[in-house]
Amino acid sequence: QVQLVESGGGLVQSGGSLRLSCAASGLIFGEYVMRWYRQAPGKERELVALISEFGGRKNYADSVKGRFTISRDNVKSTLYLQMNSLKPDDTAVYYCNGGPGDAYWGQGTQVTVSS
Repeated sequence: QVQLVESGGGLVQSGGSLRLSCAASGLIFGEYVMRWYRQAPGKERELVALISEFGGRKNYADSVKGRFTISRDNVKSTLYLQMNSLKPDDTAVYYCNGGPGDAYWGQGTQVTVSS
């Protein structure tokens, strides 16, 4: 079955960096657009970034443009999110999403940015 497993979250000071990873299994990873979402306490889940099947198209939420970079390694079946210049407003649980029908989600990884 399809599994998505995020890692790389943690506690970081404002202005710091983190790199999230999402390891995929049970699917032909390179066939699917992949997305990163986040959900902060008391807020709806929001789309942070997406990347096309071979990485040629990337889109970002306005709030993270210029600070976050989405990438993928189709040989390793892994999705990445490089997060720089982190702000307290970036504090959230981050989820990867993709697969058939965009129906699959990881368990999430907590990112906490202290001021």
